[in-house]
Amino acid sequence: MELSAFATALLLCALTFLVLVLIRSRKASNLPPGPAPLPLIGNVLQLDFRNLVKALVKVGSTYGPVSMVYLGQLPVVILNGHDVVREALLDNGEVFNDRGKIAVAEIAFKGHGILFSNGERWKQMRRFSLSTLRNFGMGKRSLEERVQEEAKCLGEEFLKRKGAPFNPTYLLSLAVSNVICSVVFGDRFDYEDQAFLSILALMKETVEIVNSPWVQVGHCF
Repeated sequence: MELSAFATALLLCALTFLVLVLIRSRKASNLPPGPAPLPLIGNVLQLDFRNLVKALVKVGSTYGPVSMVYLGQLPVVILNGHDVVREALLDNGEVFNDRGKIAVAEIAFKGHGILFSNGERWKQMRRFSLSTLRNFGMGKRSLEERVQEEAKCLGEEFLKRKGAPFNPTYLLSLAVSNVICSVVFGDRFDYEDQAFLSILALMKETVEIVNSPWVQVGHCF
């Protein structure tokens, strides 16, 4: 009896698998070319999530400038090349102007904010943000003065290295962040200010978490 029940369950699983494959193959007839997806997990096993951009570019080079993969059950169209990106984002901008949903962002921001909102809410946020930044000096002579002041401070930091080779990425990120702070808060921070460094460290950590392989796999499901 137990063997019969096991055989029935196995048969049901096999039939479900075949149905999913057939449904997927029918859907794929009107979609861009791409690697054959597996049921439920799609092309997840075929992509390197440690460098997803490079993996998608490789798919595009194999299947053409407009190709496709499945991240779990989520179909993702890949555009490779200047011409197809221009056609999509400029010639058909109204069709492609929404942002894709990111699971972590949905949980944290719930569709609010200028980075993760869509539609009319995004238009209002963008309009308000640009207007406010202009009031703070963006695009005006005063912003140029802030940039020059920060460039002077950055030059002084470079001189402290006394000609020894070093990676300037960290200092450049501090300088750019300070220009933004001077616009929004009306003042810059010292490069050794612990509050300033803590904020930047948290922002960096957030980006690293969102871009980590496990979170990207989680987005697929």
